[in-house]
Order: sequence, then structure tokens, then C-alpha cells
Amino acid sequence: MNISHVEHIGVAVKSLADAIPFWQDKLGFPLYKTEEVAEQKVRVAFFKIGQTKIELLESTTPDGPIAKYIEKNGQGIQHVALAVTDLQGCLNELAEKGAALIDKAPRKGADGLDIAFVHPKSAGLLLELCEDPNK
Repeated sequence: MNISHVEHIGVAVKSLADAIPFWQDKLGFPLYKTEEVAEQKVRVAFFKIGQTKIELLESTTPDGPIAKYIEKNGQGIQHVALAVTDLQGCLNELAEKGAALIDKAPRKGADGLDIAFVHPKSAGLLLELCEDPNK
């Protein structure tokens, strides 16, 4: 399995409008980009720090996964994402080793990445694997 670095840390927030000023104005991190991922019912704001990003996640619907996460756990770190090469190969290897996978095949995620999630039962937290299909 080829893991190169922490791709991003996903932080669930109630409001991007309320959360962005802290990261941008108080910490001085430049806003990398914002986008909506309709399939995941989320709006995302990225701050890039070296190779790693902070990904702020705001639900676009009251029944979205981020809204449910905040309702249960409050705002905070929702997942950690690792950058990999050969995402499907990583998923196959994890499955062979008995890991519980949420996704058995890559799907499209934010920032143009292919993504897949490993279940918290296996990783101890929600773990996202990301591959840049352009590399």
C-alpha cells in the first residue's frame, strides 16, 4: 500500500460562513477553494498548509451525513484522509486483510479526487483514502 501523506483533515461545521473567518483571518491560512459536492450533500472549504489541507464541511440538507454527524457529536474532526496511489489496489488489499470498507470501489470526491472510506470499526475513526486521478 502506497500512502504518501495526510491529504486532509475533515472538520464538520454548522456554517462555513461562521467557520471560514477563524481559519482565514485568525490563523492566516489562505482559502484554497470552495465547492459543493451534491452527491454527498455537503459544501466544502479548503485551506492548504503545505501538502495537507483542512477541509471544512457544511451540510446542504438537514438529513445529510454531516448534519447527522454534528447532531450526534457536535462540530469537530469528522475524518482523516490519506493520499494514496492505486486506490482500488489499496481497497483490495484492505479487504483481503479483513478491513471493513464503506466503499469497495472509488468514487468522485471534492477537489477532483477519487475517494473511498474505511469504516471506523476497522480504523478507529472514519478514514478516507484519496487518489488524484491526474497523477
